[in-house]
Amino acid sequence: MTPTEAGPTRLKLVGLLGALCTLGPMSIDMYLPAFPSMATELEAAAPQIQLSLTTFIIGLALGQLLAGPISDAIGRRKPLLVGLAAYITFSLLCAIAPTALALAGLRFIQALGVAAGFVVATAVARDLFSGLAMAKFMSLLMLVNGLGPVIAPVLGGQVLRLTSWRGTFLVLAIIGAILLTILAFALPETHKPENRVPANLRGTLRTFGKLLRDRYFLGYALAASFALGSLFAYVSGASFVLQKVFGLSPQQFSLVFGVNSLGILLAGLLNTWLTGKLMPRTLLKAGLGMATTGGAGLLAAGVLGGGLLTFLPALFLLTTSVGVLLPNAASLAMNRHPEAAGSASALLGVLQFLAGGLIAPVVGAAGTESVLPMAAVMAGLTIAATLAFTLLTRGDKGITREPDAIPRPAEAAAH
Repeated sequence: MTPTEAGPTRLKLVGLLGALCTLGPMSIDMYLPAFPSMATELEAAAPQIQLSLTTFIIGLALGQLLAGPISDAIGRRKPLLVGLAAYITFSLLCAIAPTALALAGLRFIQALGVAAGFVVATAVARDLFSGLAMAKFMSLLMLVNGLGPVIAPVLGGQVLRLTSWRGTFLVLAIIGAILLTILAFALPETHKPENRVPANLRGTLRTFGKLLRDRYFLGYALAASFALGSLFAYVSGASFVLQKVFGLSPQQFSLVFGVNSLGILLAGLLNTWLTGKLMPRTLLKAGLGMATTGGAGLLAAGVLGGGLLTFLPALFLLTTSVGVLLPNAASLAMNRHPEAAGSASALLGVLQFLAGGLIAPVVGAAGTESVLPMAAVMAGLTIAATLAFTLLTRGDKGITREPDAIPRPAEAAAH
């Protein structure tokens, strides 16, 4: 395939897989502006409302644990399409949830459905690319993925002008239905039958054990997980902190959230441009440096009691670092195990979202009446991410300069 032919194909794949990846972040971010009003309508405390976020994140983690090995065994398309159908169904059920507890349970199953999207997107990337080509593709994927957090809170804030929080879940169901229709016709099967591994519990556990024993894979995965955990601490606590502590309206909160998400998008654009000029390990170090600096700034703002002008720049720096940190950590981890792309993608996702699911209620339990609890959790996690990278991946050369792998979608579609 010539570069001219590969370019549009790569762009199409970025669009398809990026749109798929946005569904999870949109399912998280779109209803965040409604947390205070949900607490009032459902007569629930802040931690009970945040529980629906926690169960969704845990569902994302466990769903990937199932979808990864299944996609290695039967291909990428079937788990994806079934998962999206389940997501649509339970989005509609979330819209009529009578209590905070019922919503939390429905959100868990909703997340199981969307989890296949994360696994399939990363696994397809590994099916078709390797080395620097995969690093560049993952960075492009993060760019499109970054649109979800930018659009979702703003869209959620506008939906709240027209309807209640329940309307956000109806909108999510419609978005899921559109994606299901497009992907059913446009996404080819990329996992060839001869490369598939029969699914069985013993083999799955053996594969996961092999991945966890690879300290380099684990180091990159934990660095990404702790960093994403800090982002989920922000997602979980920001609506209460910014609206209750700083007095912002739901629409103003949506604007702040959108600006921070735009920072992730711009960082991803910069990362895409730098990939190849700089190696992924170097870019990952830069992302970790940004994250720890932002975390330190948040902690200082919390301790010193600074206002918005002190708090928001540090928050922007930390959230922006994700646009550099996550694609490089994922590329470095995934590049080590091409023979088990689905399982590696699943384990990477499990560690990331499990960290987020465990962290989200901590922020609520620590209190949402001041900035300090959220700031302390976020700062601590950025330090943990840096330590995981430094201690576990020392000595790894990472991705070296090698000929880019070229995607072969026509060949993949034939299978």
